[in-house]
Amino acid sequence: MKISKDKRQQILVDKDHLSIHEISKKYNLPKYEIKKIIDTSEKSIPKWFFVVLILVPVLFFVLLELSLRIFNYGYDIPQWVDAGSGKYIVNPELGKRYFSNAHNIPATNEDVFDKQKEKNAFRIFVLGESSAAGYPYMPMGSFSRYIRNRLQLVYPNTIVEVINLSMTGVSSYTLLDLVPGVLEQKPDLILIYTGHNEFYGALGVGSMESFGTSRNIVNLILYLNKYKVTQLVRSSVTWISSLFASEKKEDISGTLMSRMAKDQYIPLNSEKFNAGLEQFAGNLRDILTLAKDNDVPVIVGDLASNLKDQKPFISISTPGYKTANQVYEEAILELKNNNVPKAKSLFRLAKDLDALRFRAPEKINTIINSLCKEFNEETVPIDSLFDFISPSGIAGNNLMVDHLHPNLKGYQLIGKAFYEVMEKSGNLPKAEEPKIPFVIQDSLTVANFMFTDLDSTIGNGIITLLKNDWPFTEKGNSQSTKNLFKPKNFIDSIAVEYIEKKISWADAHTNAAITYLKRDDMNNHLKHMDILIYQYPVLKDYNTALKYLYEKNKIDPRDFTEKRIGAIALYNKKYDDAIYYLSKSLQTDSGDTQVLYNLAAAYFQKNDFKAALNKINKCLNIDPNYPGANNLKRQLNQQATNNSY
Repeated sequence: MKISKDKRQQILVDKDHLSIHEISKKYNLPKYEIKKIIDTSEKSIPKWFFVVLILVPVLFFVLLELSLRIFNYGYDIPQWVDAGSGKYIVNPELGKRYFSNAHNIPATNEDVFDKQKEKNAFRIFVLGESSAAGYPYMPMGSFSRYIRNRLQLVYPNTIVEVINLSMTGVSSYTLLDLVPGVLEQKPDLILIYTGHNEFYGALGVGSMESFGTSRNIVNLILYLNKYKVTQLVRSSVTWISSLFASEKKEDISGTLMSRMAKDQYIPLNSEKFNAGLEQFAGNLRDILTLAKDNDVPVIVGDLASNLKDQKPFISISTPGYKTANQVYEEAILELKNNNVPKAKSLFRLAKDLDALRFRAPEKINTIINSLCKEFNEETVPIDSLFDFISPSGIAGNNLMVDHLHPNLKGYQLIGKAFYEVMEKSGNLPKAEEPKIPFVIQDSLTVANFMFTDLDSTIGNGIITLLKNDWPFTEKGNSQSTKNLFKPKNFIDSIAVEYIEKKISWADAHTNAAITYLKRDDMNNHLKHMDILIYQYPVLKDYNTALKYLYEKNKIDPRDFTEKRIGAIALYNKKYDDAIYYLSKSLQTDSGDTQVLYNLAAAYFQKNDFKAALNKINKCLNIDPNYPGANNLKRQLNQQATNNSY
């Protein structure tokens, strides 16, 4: 029986949704003929055809990826890069994994650590967002610096490595993405402080960087972002979209905070609100699972925010509740009436009713405590600690610089709280006994905390800039930086240059160090030099740091006169060198009160009280009010009473 080609093709189409019996009736053909046509068709296509069909696109993308790598297309975003001197640093471009649309991609605090972990090393990784990074006092003001400083004071023979990977504007997706790379580096402990950015942070459910609410899809995209083919596709889509865009280009001005909030209104208990909670719980669960599987302990801090002094950003009608502003005003009234428990409850409810979700809702802390209990991991009660420390019993501007970022005192309290949980849970260095009693460790850490006026001025300026933009001000009402910042001294000017992104953090401190040097203010000069060395250990010591400055043409070696070399030696406790160079300096100018004072201090440290008294008296004869001189003379007279010359 001859069957036309068209009929054969139609039968092959019908076989996918009709039975052989139905096809036989439709075309009035015997069943064996129908079966013969189908069998012949299937046999005519060899199996290797299907294999090739799958392999061709795979091979295409593999070759395309290799070609893009050969021609160095796009950017490389491994988690770690070589920092020199056998050390790693987190990749400065790492933020590109999470921010495809935002400008001024945030970076970490640039902490370095050894590629090969030493036997006597104690290694901690800190994960979180802007609050964990120490915003706006990054990097020196972060709570991780408190922990690092305290460990170094208490365990001087241990190599202490506290690596803060926190970034501004990220969500828990970033933390989950970083954890595998962290675990590869053999940490002794992981500290986490996160949750404020689950709605508007990168990849959050309400962010302009969102890919939807499916965690599987978002995590797949994060995985694919490591490949250059993905970069090519994303760049192509962006370029094509720009060709057909009818609206104006995205406004790239303003703070990252103002640009990240895509879906501004997220009411309490709404679908998007619950999606944010589910996102956080799922990511934190995965993080704790990975850490548990690798036997790495984790300590998680619950979240504090400005309850008392931050009015809700957006107050809308929420079914079953008064508006956020109404609840906030009730809380103020209850506080005035000294009903603190009621006021605290209302302040928390007002925060939860705030439809602009820049502060974590109470349920985030519930998730943190529940999951840590499930995984038998420690939590740090930072939220209740901040309330306890606050005069009214409710955290406000006394510990916060804005809606959720602590001031320096607040960050030090967080560091102390984490450290105390570390101590109670046995997560401190075990190869060495503590050299300082526990009861005085905190006071010594705070007294020796490395933080300068420049760090403070920069932080205050950043907050001024933040509050000059939405949502702290109405859109369109922001002032120019020229009107915001009117420098009164060189520290102010350096801070403004940094805030306006004209210089780096390192250059800011370098410029301050040089200015102090030229003014013969050696104490402040050396403070900034020490901070540079502390931040960048590859500089190793003061002399290496000086060489770094020479090479960058920031300073003239001829600026180091005997006077300055002597002051540096005194600062570094090299008293014989100090006396030698300062004495030579006096031969040039016998009336230099600063040199006389420094010489007296050097002789005092050498227990040569007679020579010290001689120099301090000469200093006071020239300037009776020279700073610190009268105090030093009193100490010397006391020694004179106890010693005979």
